[in-house]
Amino acid sequence: MTTTTAARLEGRAQTSRGRATVLGLLATAQLMLILDMTVVNVALPAISSELGLTTTSIAWVLTSYTVTFGGLMLLGGRVADLVGPRPCVTTGLLVFVGASILSGAAQTPEMLLAGRALQGVGAAILSPAALALVLSVHPGEHRARAMGLWGALSGLGGALGVVVGGVLTSTAGWRWIFTINVPIGVAILVSMPFVVPHAPRPPRGRRLDLPGGLLVTAATGSAIYGLTQVAQHGWVSMSTAAPLAVALLLYAVFAVVERRTPDPLLTVTLLRRRPVAAGAFLMLVGTALMVGGFFLGSFALQRVDSLTAAQVGLAFLPVAAAVVLGAHLAGRLLGRVPATGVAVVGLLLAAAGNGVAALGTSAVAVVLGLTVAAFGIGGTFVTAFTAALADATATTGGLRSALVNTFHELGGAFGVAVLASVVGASLAAVPTEADLTRAFGVAAVAAALAAAGAAALVPRTIRTDVAPTHHH
Repeated sequence: MTTTTAARLEGRAQTSRGRATVLGLLATAQLMLILDMTVVNVALPAISSELGLTTTSIAWVLTSYTVTFGGLMLLGGRVADLVGPRPCVTTGLLVFVGASILSGAAQTPEMLLAGRALQGVGAAILSPAALALVLSVHPGEHRARAMGLWGALSGLGGALGVVVGGVLTSTAGWRWIFTINVPIGVAILVSMPFVVPHAPRPPRGRRLDLPGGLLVTAATGSAIYGLTQVAQHGWVSMSTAAPLAVALLLYAVFAVVERRTPDPLLTVTLLRRRPVAAGAFLMLVGTALMVGGFFLGSFALQRVDSLTAAQVGLAFLPVAAAVVLGAHLAGRLLGRVPATGVAVVGLLLAAAGNGVAALGTSAVAVVLGLTVAAFGIGGTFVTAFTAALADATATTGGLRSALVNTFHELGGAFGVAVLASVVGASLAAVPTEADLTRAFGVAAVAAALAAAGAAALVPRTIRTDVAPTHHH
């Protein structure tokens, strides 16, 4: 790209219309990644029937994506800060699109699992870099609005995944839940050179902390894997306890290594900063409630109420709309009211929604309850992103976004693990009304306790006065 073209692109990106275009393009890429976390949920019976999946491989269709996505996230974020986010967005998109082709064309369980794992690798490279680019063109008050949209994606993608997965599986076939990513990804790749400017050139002399990257990747991957085993084996089995114990050990070693490394992957004291800690906490509990609720709700609608995949997908449309509305409202309120209040009210709404689902486990009650909860969690996500990233600089945006998104992956795995263990053995058959009441009740209590924690942890005001960045 010539200097004149780069300067013209830079100038356009600093206008309101230019910022909106950059945000829309990169948000579409992020939505594609989040959607793929839940898009296979209602398609699993069809996939299993055609490919002959075993019980173990069915679980790995879900797990392989989240393990590689969450495990590699911090490493991907640091690479984005060291080499620049735009090359990472391009690389991540290429890997994700290629992996989607492999998944959609899978003829064996092994091909599908390899495709899903590679999708996670591409997502881990792409996601933190995309948000770092968004931060670089959204300084000051513009950043709060961008975080509002980005926060909405965290919930919207999960809800739309159920919708898209159900509709595509019932109409075009399960392979389209993967191959639909290809034209979208190619369109983004073609558009990027004409829309997205280069972020500031990273400072030279900094090195990639490979030992730290390997440790945190292994630790996070092990933690997510252990949590995904709860539904099948319970909390006290070796399949669950061993990987969780390994994760704790590796995190401890990672903390020691980072203190002794000149250019650490993650300054451990970063999590002691109240806004960052608050953002991580809100993302963890918000995603646990959201993904756990989607898992339980889609399971109940299919197994108990005997809805088809398409009907389950359509039933989640109000849930998806509620996430967007909640996030939009929170984004507008954050600059005018205390952030503590936005987070607490959001979590209390999540508690109320799960309470509605617990009191009446009919299809109507489940959808209504999840819709109320989603409205509150949408606001919680916006608060999480804004708190953790509002004061991020051009050279820390990738790592900060990766940190928040790592808690997103951990939260999703944790939420499913807890609710699956509450439902218990009946998860493999048909859960009773008492099972569902108990599980939604636990989610309601957890949301209420999280609201109390947010009242103490989330700061009243969130700094957004970051100076504009200069591109090269």
